[in-house]
Amino acid sequence: MIPVDISPHFDNRGITGRGELSQGGFNIWDNTYPAEELPTPGGVVEVGSAPFLFPALSPDGGDNLRCVGQFIQLPVGRYDWLYLLAASERRSEDTVYLHYADGSVDPEWLRVSDFWAETPPHFGEEAGLRCTVLHYPRHVQPFMGPAIWRTRVPVPRETPLSAVRLPDNPAIHIFALSLASHRLIEAAA
Repeated sequence: MIPVDISPHFDNRGITGRGELSQGGFNIWDNTYPAEELPTPGGVVEVGSAPFLFPALSPDGGDNLRCVGQFIQLPVGRYDWLYLLAASERRSEDTVYLHYADGSVDPEWLRVSDFWAETPPHFGEEAGLRCTVLHYPRHVQPFMGPAIWRTRVPVPRETPLSAVRLPDNPAIHIFALSLASHRLIEAAA
């Protein structure tokens, strides 16, 4: 598996520490995830056997990207899955476009469940990271466990993949992305 650095695309802050509650704005109410309950920023975290680069705050002040049609270049290669650490302001389904090195493009579904406290995975994702509190701009709300889901998108062609175009759906937030190939997994075994 290959973790991909998507930090140049970060445009939203969704993680804050207790001393900086008013500095985030994951959703319309400016809620955020508690930094104290999440992995170390900038490190590699394994979620459901997939390694991800856990976001650190970018120079522009973001730690996730709100999907607005970003075009993300990927290391060119043959992959079977895109794995994502993602959350949605409500459960969302939308289309991503997989761009291949030969110029072909495939639409595929990206499905992400609601981040809201204690919401089960509507699309069968793995609860990648679950917190016990939710940050509001002026207080910490206990017993509200928001989730960041580990979801995946299939890559059906056995052609080198070169990029992905994300949907124009600002309800969907992506914190991290990794590429998986059975060839890589088999070679490591």
